[in-house]
Amino acid sequence: MDLRPTATEQAFREEVRAFLKANLPADIRDKVLGHQRVEKDDFVRWHRILHAHGWGAPGWPKEFGGTGWNTMQRLIFDIETGRAGAPWFLPFGINMIGPVLIKYASPEMQARFLPRIPAIDDFWCQGYSEPGSGSDLASLRTSAVRKGDRYIVNGQKTWTTMAHFADWIFCLVRTNPEAKPQEGISLLLIDMKSPGVSVRPIVTLDGGHDVNETWFEDVEVPVANLVGEENRGWTYAKYLLGHERTGIAGIGHCYRELRLLKHYAAQSPNGEGGTMLDDVRMRDKIARIEMDVMALEMLLLRVATADAGKAPGPEASIVKIRGSELQQDIAMLQLEVAGPHGWPYSPQWLEAGAECPVNGPAWAAPAVSTYFDMRKTSIYGGATEVQKNIISRMILGL
Repeated sequence: MDLRPTATEQAFREEVRAFLKANLPADIRDKVLGHQRVEKDDFVRWHRILHAHGWGAPGWPKEFGGTGWNTMQRLIFDIETGRAGAPWFLPFGINMIGPVLIKYASPEMQARFLPRIPAIDDFWCQGYSEPGSGSDLASLRTSAVRKGDRYIVNGQKTWTTMAHFADWIFCLVRTNPEAKPQEGISLLLIDMKSPGVSVRPIVTLDGGHDVNETWFEDVEVPVANLVGEENRGWTYAKYLLGHERTGIAGIGHCYRELRLLKHYAAQSPNGEGGTMLDDVRMRDKIARIEMDVMALEMLLLRVATADAGKAPGPEASIVKIRGSELQQDIAMLQLEVAGPHGWPYSPQWLEAGAECPVNGPAWAAPAVSTYFDMRKTSIYGGATEVQKNIISRMILGL
């Protein structure tokens, strides 16, 4: 298998780089590179810049408003946007519910929802996990009882990322409590402005508020908002999760953070008159993790070149595990390089323009926040332990 880029792929890479240089807003880029908070308006502004260029839906077919790119082009786009300091591509509409609607929804539902996703005219969030139903998603209890042309939804979802910004939520609900767990689940699209929907913040270790609890109390949802067929939601959920896990690998993020790690190490004193890059042990750690990042890219290239338009399989779990671990390892090394300058921490230092009152480099202030934030990567999208079970079943037959 030849993984070297073709002339066409290299030309595409240069096109993406030129676009990013000319169009990525400096204030958004600086927030990302400075590990500061990226707000809703920043995400929406960047998505609309991409959409205006025709790149708002990189993974979609052209007939649905996408780019029609192949898997190699999408991988190149992910790497280059991550390296350049672009915000992470909001996955909920483009990479998660969008592909499900393209594959399973009725033409009427596709015409209603898909055109509004690439420019973030509708901001989406995901309603999967519940208290006690995360890794064992089939045990979910949020119920949807059909009454005429409506479902009445009651229950609770948790870890609903950016639900406080969202206009819509795609939500797994139990429509047949008598069936086997996986066979009684449906997928509904729920308007977050519906009476009975409430969102409560969950403040995480870094002092941020990206995740939430979402409650449904007698929420009325039109039957027309059912995706596909009733009680087949488990099929749609697995398809969606395959797309989510592949994206979690975050190869562009890894390359960007690796570059920042080297930059930080070249500035941070080692206490012996040199910098952390002069420490042979630190150089060894950086070299090892750089090799791991390169290996992850090779793995993704193999997956991309072997793709034949099929739904993601066990390879999605493999790249999800490695990508999650590498993001955590890089954050750990950044914190190690920051040393004592990284530990004094206040959430306010992550705001744009905030000054850190602690002696030391400005980049060190958010180091502990980044470390905390990256702890979640091995959990969301399916915990590492769950991914290993999937791999053992699908590849080894255990």
